[in-house]
Amino acid sequence: MENLRVIKVKQSVLANNDARAAALREHLKEKNVFFINLMSSPGAGKTTLLVNLIAKLKKELRVGVIEADMDAVVDANTIAEKTGVKTIQLHTSGECHLDAKMTSEGIACLGEDGLDLVILENIGNLVCPAEFDTGATLNLVILSIPEGDDKPLKYPLMFTRGNAFVFTKMDTISVFDFDVEKVEERIRRLNPEAVFFPVSAKKDEGVDALADYLITLVKAYQKA
Repeated sequence: MENLRVIKVKQSVLANNDARAAALREHLKEKNVFFINLMSSPGAGKTTLLVNLIAKLKKELRVGVIEADMDAVVDANTIAEKTGVKTIQLHTSGECHLDAKMTSEGIACLGEDGLDLVILENIGNLVCPAEFDTGATLNLVILSIPEGDDKPLKYPLMFTRGNAFVFTKMDTISVFDFDVEKVEERIRRLNPEAVFFPVSAKKDEGVDALADYLITLVKAYQKA
């Protein structure tokens, strides 16, 4: 047994990924491109929110979108057709997350020149995407009302890694058992700097506040 080597693969993989992510962040900063990693469960409303949000963002920012999925091009087609912004589809060949290498390849294919903001719609999953730094400037996490307010307790890493949190489908809150104050308190225990945006994309409520927040962040980033 003395010759047996034990290799901590996950630590090695994550360390290599972190180095790639740092290099990507530095590259995008040189290009003055702000990069958002959008994460949520499947069906939380990422694409619907993006359509509404981009309509507001593109009045002041040049926006590009990377749609990540295990297969299919449904979301990319929706974004391209409904917003008109530069969009590509990134397939992960069965992987449940994106890492910095995949993201770098996606940004290279999209082409960051001439853009102020790139938004990555990550794979719908509250577990794997939280483990991998994509090189993003901001991690934006969606929690939909139908999912319940216990998700920060069940998936703490996601709610630790996020910077800003969007509560979607607020128009359904009368139907579901969801306590906004309770979920904000649970997230703040993990993440004291968290900011929150209650939104109904369907009714276009709260989206202006989110758009203003992001535009302010991007412009401050570009001036820094």
